[in-house]
Parts: sequence; structure tokens; C-alpha cells
Amino acid sequence: MQTNLADFIKGTREGDEAEAILRACVHCGFCTATCPTYQLLGDELDGPRGRIYLMKQVLEGAEVTRKTQIHLDRCLTCRNCETTCPSGVKYGRLVDIGRKVVEDRVQRPLGERIKRTVLKEALPRKWLFTPAFKAGQLFRPLLSPKLQDKLPRTTNPGKWPTRTHARKMLVLEGCVQPAMAPNINAATARVLDAVGVQLVMAPKAGCCGAVRYHMNDHEGGLADMRRNIDAWWPMIEQVEAIVMTASGCGVTVKEYGHLLEHDSAYAAKARRISEMTRDLSEIMPAFETELAARFAGKVGPRVAFHPPCTLQHGQQIRGKVEGVLRACGVDVKLCADNHLCCGSAGTYSVLQPELSTELRDRKLANLHATRPEVIVSANIGCVTHLQSGTDTPVSHWIELIDQALKTT
Repeated sequence: MQTNLADFIKGTREGDEAEAILRACVHCGFCTATCPTYQLLGDELDGPRGRIYLMKQVLEGAEVTRKTQIHLDRCLTCRNCETTCPSGVKYGRLVDIGRKVVEDRVQRPLGERIKRTVLKEALPRKWLFTPAFKAGQLFRPLLSPKLQDKLPRTTNPGKWPTRTHARKMLVLEGCVQPAMAPNINAATARVLDAVGVQLVMAPKAGCCGAVRYHMNDHEGGLADMRRNIDAWWPMIEQVEAIVMTASGCGVTVKEYGHLLEHDSAYAAKARRISEMTRDLSEIMPAFETELAARFAGKVGPRVAFHPPCTLQHGQQIRGKVEGVLRACGVDVKLCADNHLCCGSAGTYSVLQPELSTELRDRKLANLHATRPEVIVSANIGCVTHLQSGTDTPVSHWIELIDQALKTT
């Protein structure tokens, strides 16, 4: 795609990156066929190709309008289009750049500004989010059904293993996961402990940076990333990997090296962190043989697996979760259209509730068609979003293995 960037961005780091991405696009439209919002709305401007045209116009100096902002806001950033694209267009990076330019030039309505500020300031800060979440649970009966959907009932996470192992891995505790689903990291620690790996946390690490960065507060997101690097760096020589139990965090941490390459103080450290980062599904296949021996002859539940977009499109990881679960005797199925987003998409379910709910209900209909006893996923956002629309239990896949180990 031929481009002629405007002076305000031409020659800048973001401008050079955006121009390279735009030039890779050949207008083929394959991306449109796999875009969830285009499937729902049928508007070219609510598909990747149309949004690319809008961003091209903005970056070339055309007038920036509220209409452009609305079409970009409706994008889930699921990156399904990247998986489909035969030209390797890095749409996710382009939309981050384009949204920021639009955000700086178009003032949102007051209600939107308040909602987005609350999300940006509260979600990444565990010391703010956790007490707010607990208060919400306490007063749950007084809340509207929509708010109740955002407040999953938590369970006791159980004990964190106390044994010491020679093999150690770091885990990101995260920002909302400790309050909403504390059992995920605890279950991961117990499963890894059972196969001889000690899981450790860096207390000062927090939000991966995705919340603020993807809400156009790039400097705030980068500050979160630098804080995590500082928290992990003293432990980096003692661990084999940095394990992500939320694929949404994993896809972001794996991009630290790129996002901080311009920062001379952090560029080399960020590259090292990204190189050491592994989704949990990349760690566990090494233990499949051991797990299979433990579960020999044991029949697990009938399970439907929803692979998050951040896993299958963002990190391009497919098949690993299913392999581990099958090694543990689990009858795991993928549903029809398993490549499509469930509608969670970080803060999307709060900012675009109607579209998000419709996508959730479509996904659940396909998942229920496999007749599962349990639905599992690999990201806290997907787990809570899907659970809000079904009575079928929804959990993280590692919790299933943890529960099964307790009975072997």
C-alpha cells in the first residue's frame, strides 16, 4: 500500500513502523473474513482492511473524526487478522499507533473519559483493585445483573507449595487475577511442584502493562513494563523461565523487547525478559510423559477448550494445551469457529458491552454444542467473561490438572 505520511509523524519511530506495516498490506481482504466485528456488523470500516484505510488517512494528515475513533474502538485487537494475513501485516502494532494518534486529537465524551480513566487507574493497581473487588462481592446482591457478571465468585486458592527445588521459574502474579481467580497461580505452583519445579514470585512485579498501553496511555504502560523488569532482574540468573498463566499478559511481556527497544537503559534487559518469557502451555509439554504415567487408566471429564486470541493469534501457540490435557486423560474438544474471539478482549467487555455479549453468547453456543462437563481457557479475562454467560463451570486449564493430581 503506497503511503505519504504527514510531517507530524514522518521520520519518527512510530511513523517508520506504521509506514512499513501499511506498505505490507495488499488490500486482499482475507482478514475481513475472520474479523469478529465485521461478521457482526457487516461494515467494511469495522473490519481490519477498513480500519487500515482509516489509520492510513489519519497518518497522512486527513481530518481526524469521532467516527474514526468509534470504528477503531470497536476493534477487539484479537489479531485473528494477523493469523489470516498472507502478507504478514502486523495489524496489532498499527492499531496501537493509530489509536494513540486519534486519542490525542479527538476529545471523547465526558462519560467515556471518566470510565476509561477509572479502568486505567484502578485495574493495573492491585492495591486499588483488590479491595474494590472484595467490596463489590460483599454488596453483590445490591448490584445490577451486568455488574454482578463482572464479579466472579472466588474460591479458596489452597496452599502454595513450600518445598525447595533446584529448578526454579518466575511467575507474574498480575493485577486482577490475584483477586478474581487466586487459585490459578496457586494451582500452577502445585502442579509444577509435583514435577520438580519451584515457582517463585517477585513481590514488586504487577500489571504487565497491557491495560494502560492498549488504552492509549503508552507512557503509563511502558512504566509498568519497566517496573516489572526492575522487579525480575535480580532473580533472572536463578530461574529457567518467566511463566505466564494469563496469555494476555504473556503476549505483552513477549513484546517488551520491541516496545522498549528505544530506551537505552532498558532495551537489553527488555530483550532478555522477552526471550525468557513462556506461556504455561509452552512449559508443561516437557512433563507430558510424567503426567501420562500418573494418569494412566484414569478417565477425565469431557472438556471444551477455548483458546484465547492472545494465545493462538498473539503468541501463535496452538495445540499445546490440548496435548497436555489429553496426556492427563482428559477428553478435550475444540468447538466450531474456535479461532474467533469470545468478546472479553481486556477492557473491551466493559467499553463495548453489547458487542462483547453477542460474541460471548455465540462462543458459548459453539462450546455447549460439544456437550462439555467443564469449559477451560488460558486467560483470566476469557474465563470470567465466559462464566458470566453459562452455568457450566469455566476455569483455567491448569486448575483441572491440579484437581486431578489431588485424586491420584
